Amino acid sequence: MGSHGIRDKVAIIGMGCTRFAELWEKGLDDLIVDASTEAFSSAGVAKDDVDAYWFGTAQSGMSGITLARPLQLHNKPVTRVENYCTTGSEALRGAVYAVASGAYDVAMAVGAEKVKDSGFQGLNAVNPPNDGTARTLTAAAMFSMVAPAYAQKYGVDQETMADVLASIAVKNHHNGARNPRAQFRREITKEAALGSPRLAGTLGVFDCAGVADGAAAAIVVRAEDAHRYTQKPLYIKALSFAAGSGSGLIDPGYDYTHFPECEAAAVDAYAQAGITDPRHQLAMAEVHDCFTPTELVLMEDLGFAARGTAWKEVLAGTFALDGDLPVNPDGGLKSFGHPVGASGLRMVFECWLQLRREAPSERQVATVDRGLAMTHNLGGYPGEMVSFVSVLGSELG
Repeated sequence: MGSHGIRDKVAIIGMGCTRFAELWEKGLDDLIVDASTEAFSSAGVAKDDVDAYWFGTAQSGMSGITLARPLQLHNKPVTRVENYCTTGSEALRGAVYAVASGAYDVAMAVGAEKVKDSGFQGLNAVNPPNDGTARTLTAAAMFSMVAPAYAQKYGVDQETMADVLASIAVKNHHNGARNPRAQFRREITKEAALGSPRLAGTLGVFDCAGVADGAAAAIVVRAEDAHRYTQKPLYIKALSFAAGSGSGLIDPGYDYTHFPECEAAAVDAYAQAGITDPRHQLAMAEVHDCFTPTELVLMEDLGFAARGTAWKEVLAGTFALDGDLPVNPDGGLKSFGHPVGASGLRMVFECWLQLRREAPSERQVATVDRGLAMTHNLGGYPGEMVSFVSVLGSELG
């Protein structure tokens, strides 16, 4: 990876996040205004104090006008970005690098998605014509192939694998039940997860993230200016992005137990941030648990567990709220919900709360003194992904 990094050059000074849910009573404009207003308030700035905006949405609008209209921005540069499920993270990356370059003093990233009124579950993507060799399976079907592949490669029997995936679902619902902004705020039992209707392969209802409406926002400035706005900024330690070539679709050696784009982004981010032992240096991690087997594999791709051992760590409670490295303390995609344009910024919002010690006491991580947190997004499918990793810190240095 060729990134030189921008460690400690940019800080987040304000954030906002709506509740993620089936928000029938709110439109896209409402969500944008709600998240942005909270971010403006937390940073102590007005919309005109922001020099430039980046807006992430997958399919809820075209062009920067989608953001400028509800916020009533006049002649401000607004860049609309999209990059699969990493769209919100892409908006943050654009705003951060713009400030780091010196082009702007104050920049803002907003991510939003409104899909529940569309009549579609998820995104209504219209793909261009192709040669007919592309996969036509659902997302659930494509990720369902991860579980049996992992079990076969590492000798995990079917009953144990089902227990592992159910444990991931139970953990994330436990965390989401303690989060007033989460889509699903009810704990589930392992029996309920194991007994839920199957959707694809062995994946059941509780193995799959929910589809939600929602928005999140972040305001960034140069690190040396951060304390003009807040006494508790978050400093950008690393931003990394990796796009795969899609070769896994035609590579007979691809075995569905590893997401190389995610590993590459993590390796680069850790190098930028000076992290050599993420399992013990990070206070928490927000990862892209679109499906339970996705989180399982990510524990290894992100360096939290050795290859072939993540299933044991899951059963041992290593990634639970009170574990050695809490993963998805806000409930993750699984419980918090997944409005595509907002999810990446929602993950950063949880880091904002946790590292500032402002998360609700029942889910404030005990490892917060480590002072570092990471977020991870992926977009696409096994063998055909884009991946983003950020590392954030509460202190300079």
